[in-house]
This record gives sequence, C-alpha cells and structure tokens, in this order.
Amino acid sequence: MSRLIAFACIAAIGTGGALAQSTRPNAAIAAAVASDARTPADRERDRYRHPAETLAFFGVKPTDTVVEFIPGGGWYTEILAPMVKARGRYIALVPTSQGDRTRTMLAGKAARFGPARVETVDMVAGTTTMAPGTADIVLTFRNVHNLTMQDNAAVPANAFKTFFAALKPGGTLGVVDHRLPEDKDTALERSSGYLKRSTVVRLATAAGFRLAGESPVNANPRDTHDHPQGVWTLPPNYRLKDVDRARYAAIGESDRMTLKFVKPRR
Repeated sequence: MSRLIAFACIAAIGTGGALAQSTRPNAAIAAAVASDARTPADRERDRYRHPAETLAFFGVKPTDTVVEFIPGGGWYTEILAPMVKARGRYIALVPTSQGDRTRTMLAGKAARFGPARVETVDMVAGTTTMAPGTADIVLTFRNVHNLTMQDNAAVPANAFKTFFAALKPGGTLGVVDHRLPEDKDTALERSSGYLKRSTVVRLATAAGFRLAGESPVNANPRDTHDHPQGVWTLPPNYRLKDVDRARYAAIGESDRMTLKFVKPRR
C-alpha cells in the first residue's frame, strides 16, 4: 500500500468524531512537486517531508493567497510560489530582520515564482505589515519550536496572533513541527528542537483558532526523540558529523506533527 493511500483517512477534531479527509493532491500540487525545476537535493527530501500529501491535507489550491511563515532557504517556496503564481498569490511572512534576505531570495527566481512578495512581523512588539484578512492559508513548517525557544514568551503568542489576523474568516493555519511526546519533560522544548502537540494547540487556540484535524503523514516511529544534540542530531543537520551517522541516517528526519487549524467564520 502506498503512503498516499495509507494516510487517506485523517482524524478531524471537533466534528463529533473521526472524519475521512483525502490527502490525494490536486493536479496543481502534484505538478508543482513533480517539477523538474526543483533540485535533486530538494526532491530527495520528499520522502521525509511528503509535500504533496501535506499540502493536500491542508487544502492548498492554486487560487489561494498563501502565506508561508519564515520560508528560510525556500524548500517549500519552490513548490508553493509557482503553484499559485497564475491565479493566486504567494507571500513570505518573516521577522523584520529577515526581510531583505527573503526579498533577495524571491527576486532571484522571479521568473519561476511570479509576483511573490514579502511582509514582515515584529514578534516582540506584535506589529506587522501584513494586511488583516488577506490570506486563505498560512503555513509554517518547523518554525514554532524556534519561537518557543526564545526568552520572550510574547514571541510565540504574537506570532499566532499575527497568523490569525492575516487569515480570512474560515481560513486555514497549517503547522508542521518536530513532535515531543507528551510524557517527556516540557523543559526539553527549550533545548531539543522538539515541541509538544499540546503546546502548539494551546498557542493556536489562545489566538482564536479551532483545531480542525491532524495527519500522521509526517510521523516517524523510528525517531526516539532523545538524541545528544536534539533534533539537529538527525538529517539533514547531522550535528555530530560522522559520529553514529549511519544510525541517524537510518532514523531519517524527525518525527513530526501535522496540525490543521481554522479561523472561525464568526
């Protein structure tokens, strides 16, 4: 059985029980993921990140205004921006200090990415250039753990408030992050790169979101969550370099939660 079929049924929360949700990607997602313009190195990581199934679960469409929070080097941008450039819009939302770097990254691939743009957020002050009620979907991939590792507790709260304000009523927030089992010491969230599901749910619901569903598509049962250098011990970082490299390569990238939230319509 393929992974795509295996994860065709997803648990949806708040609907009175389990609700079957397809993770079969639409044609636009499938084409963007399969594009020859993506580098072989990026495509090699699809087996860990499952972009087609993940974006299908979040319900991304080519007509959407998609906001990607802190795209970094642009791994998901390479899929999202080309997919929506004709009929939708791609917006990178980044901390103010990263604005120029992200603009440079997008401008370097303007022909492929189309009219992508950058908006900024000051997560300490809670201010942003992002117009409220603009986005159909906000996506954040492996960023929330970094927010919770900041010394200022306002940072993660303000980020989720910004996501909420950016979305249209009924819009979707999609979160993927390294999962810390609930029975582990919460203090590990400050150093390991792993994050409890309950922490993400708390941050999202405090901002006004409703948990709409979750998928096991990015789960990795081989991950024991207890590595010497936290999540960065695993690929692609290999922080221990050649020490036990084969062992960590066999585990693969981290065990990840994939959570879907919605902004209530009223």
